[in-house]
Parts: sequence; structure tokens; C-alpha cells
Amino acid sequence: MSRTLLVLILCLSALRLGASLGSRSILRAVADKNGDSEDYAVDLNASNFDAVLRDTPATFAVVEFFAHWCPACRNYKPHYEKVARLFNGPNAVHPGKVLMTRVDCALKINTNLCDKFSVGHYPMLFWGPPSKFVSGSWDPKQEKSEIRNIDNGRTAEKLLNWINEQIGSSFGLDDKKFENEHLSSNISDPGQIARAVYDVEEATSTAFDIILEHKMIKPETRAPLIKFLQLLVVHHPSMRCRKGSAEILVNFDELSPANTKQEEVAGAVKNFQICGKDVPRGYWIFCRGSKNDTRGFSCGLWVLLHSLSVRIEDGESQFAFTTICDFVHTFFVCEECRQHFYEMCLSMSSPFNKARDFALWLWRTHNKVNERLSKVEETMGTADPKFPKMIWPPMQLCASCYRSRNSQKIEWDEDEVHTFLANYYGKTLISLYKSNSVLGNVGAKGILDESTTSTNAVAVPVGAALAIALASCAFGVLACYWRSQQKSRKYYHQRYSLKKYDY
Repeated sequence: MSRTLLVLILCLSALRLGASLGSRSILRAVADKNGDSEDYAVDLNASNFDAVLRDTPATFAVVEFFAHWCPACRNYKPHYEKVARLFNGPNAVHPGKVLMTRVDCALKINTNLCDKFSVGHYPMLFWGPPSKFVSGSWDPKQEKSEIRNIDNGRTAEKLLNWINEQIGSSFGLDDKKFENEHLSSNISDPGQIARAVYDVEEATSTAFDIILEHKMIKPETRAPLIKFLQLLVVHHPSMRCRKGSAEILVNFDELSPANTKQEEVAGAVKNFQICGKDVPRGYWIFCRGSKNDTRGFSCGLWVLLHSLSVRIEDGESQFAFTTICDFVHTFFVCEECRQHFYEMCLSMSSPFNKARDFALWLWRTHNKVNERLSKVEETMGTADPKFPKMIWPPMQLCASCYRSRNSQKIEWDEDEVHTFLANYYGKTLISLYKSNSVLGNVGAKGILDESTTSTNAVAVPVGAALAIALASCAFGVLACYWRSQQKSRKYYHQRYSLKKYDY
């Protein structure tokens, strides 16, 4: 081959490569400029289909079966994404209502999954409760099925109208975040608290993120944190958070040696996600306010504390009281709120012997906080107009809790109040979660049963690990390791410690 011919071939190759790259760059630039590149719909496949739909807090799900090579599917995607923007992701306008998902049937991994739902054309949309999709199927000849084919959703407007008809809403494609006129009231429907279990997970994860971000794990704060983890290990309403708390507690000495720098501690603990890899989700459901800066974390934290108060047993009541007081005093970063709560802790003149008494004390404390804040918010104009601070529970939720009421005073029936608290923050709180099979089944994955508690489980680290081991064989290895590491260990409470409550 002559030198001239070789040079000519190389030049032509370079020109062809440059043209190819240039055309791709131009097309990419045009696409980025003219289209919204962000995807909101959740991509599912055969390996994660059941897990995602089982764990979602959403009440309903839409699953789109499509093929990436299908021109009609590509043209439909912008319509689907317009609707998905309203419901999916941390910036969702209406979070927790509908999970918008898609499955690419052109991928071989999804062949059997698409066959189970009798996918005969693209795109094909289905609607139903997320749990019904788990290990589920659809047959056009099946008369009764909670999974329905959406046959009138070929544009964003039609799809959203179809969804509105199903759930009795009037959502619009132009809805903006925190300008939602359809926020449901938490007052009249006690069943709504079931959706708060996801907010409890969110609040737990957020609380520990704050601790790490503010570098609050120090020698003098180790004891309050360890005690609170012990309480969460046994009594957190979410299995995911119980398991994550146990993993942190078992490895606490290695994660946070006494002389370790704060940056190293934060980095090590951050690797342990206290409520699992999917939390935090970035949004609130039951605790969502009508404005961006209302409710949210503080609401979720209160629900967590009330849930803990009704799940403990009598022998744990004083430990739970001191643990929660110490945790709030040590780690809650709102200074005024922290001090006010701690003053109410210090006002107690005798220890708790009954779990009922502690649950009622926390309820009275919360009402005192609401009463104080309602006056401040009314003066400053900072209240959430849709969720003003109020005395809890309102008569709409528990009429039997009231013996009498006038403008000056409420006479409570505290037996009825305690019964309400135990049901509301106990069984009802976990009912939705439990029905989704995330909690409450002891099986191959070692999920703890919701009724499992232990009076001695939070007394010392060994006891907590033993309680977990008895409740679930999956925690057996952790418990044995914990026992070997903690057997001769004692935690001496320092700065904000139990000695403040010695009577």
C-alpha cells in the first residue's frame, strides 16, 4: 500500500469520526435544550419489581409496560413524565398518592414479567394497589381483579383525569409543590395515622443525619445516643429501623472509639443507614404541611416518641422516660424547644412505674408544647393555616376522651385517652405497613413480629441483643457478637445522664 493511499484512508477515517461525534453532540445539545431530560417515573425490572412495589408508601401504583424501540412509546414518554412529576421523587407535588413506574418489555430479563400481565401491545398501562402487583398477574378474561387496565390515558391530560376519577381528586398538570388544595385533614380520619409510619422512618433517618452533620457524637454524648439506640432496637415501629439501629449499636465501639476524630466517626456511621438504603425519601406524607417550612420533621419525631411510649412495658417506663429526655436535650438542635422540653422532664418528682403513666405524661407534654407554640404562632403569623396547633386528640377522633369541656378547661377521661393513644400510635400506626408485608411476619428474612417486646430488652446492651435474638433468629449472629463484645461493659452516664432523675 502506497504512503499516499494510507494517508488518504486515515484522513477519511478522521473526518468520518469527527462527523459522527459532532452530529451526536449536536443532537444531544438539541435534546437537552428542547426537552426535559429528568425522568420521574421509576424504572422497574424483574429483579426489583416486587420489592419496590411492596415497600412503597404510595396508596396506588401505575405500571407502564413499553418497549424502548417502540416509536409510540417514545412519543408517549413526555406525557407519562408530566404526570409522574406530580407524584414521584423528593419534589413531588402530591407525594405518597400514586407511584408511577415503567417496565421495558424489550429487555429479556422482563419477558416473563410482561407475560404475567398479558402485555399484548405497547404502551400498556395498569392501575392498582401496589401490594396487588407483588407476585401478581393480569388476565383480560379475569372478571374480578384489583389490577385494572387503563384504557384511556394516551395523553397526560387523559391519564391524570383517569387517576382523578379513581381517587376522587382534582389534581392538575400545573400544580405546584406546597400549593396543594387537597391536603387531607388528619383530624377526622384516625386511619390516616397508618401512613405516618413512613414519616417515622423519615424522621429517624433525619435525626441521625443531623447528629452526624453537626458532629454531635462526643465522649459526653455517647451514653444518651446508646440508650436511644437500645430503645429503637426493640420498640421502633419499623423493622427496617430496628434492624439498622441494631447494626449501629453492635458496631458502636468500632465506629466511635473514644479518641476518634468527629470526621472519622461521621464517615463510619454514615455507612450504616439506620432505616435502610431507601430512607430518607425526601418527602413527608402524614406529616406534610401546607407550606414548605411547617410540620415535617418535628411532626415525624413526635409520632416516633408517642409510638415508643405505647410499645414499652411497665418495667421499661422509667428507662424510656430518661432516654427520651436525654436524647432530646442532647441532640435536638432547636435550642428553645430543647430547653422547654427538658424543663418538663426535670419537673417530674417521682419515677415512672407504669408504661401507661409515661404514655400519658408524654401526651400531656405534647399538649403543653402545642398550647405554647399556638400562642407564639398566632402572634407571629407563622402557623400552618391547614394544620394549626391544637389540643390532642380532638373530639372528632376521640369523643369518649372528653368528660367535659368549656372555654376554660377540659376534663379528660385518661383511661379513654390511654386506650386511644395505644390504638392510634400502636396498632393503627403499623396497620398499613404490616398489610404490605414489610412488618409483622417472621420468615426467612428474619422480620420481627410487631408484638414482640421485652421488659428487660433495653436495660443493658446485652439484654437488648438477647431480646432481638429471641424475637428473630436473623438477629442471632448479631446478638451473639454483641454479647461477646459487651458482656463486661458498663456505660457511665455523664453530662446529661440518668443521675438527674435519681429520686
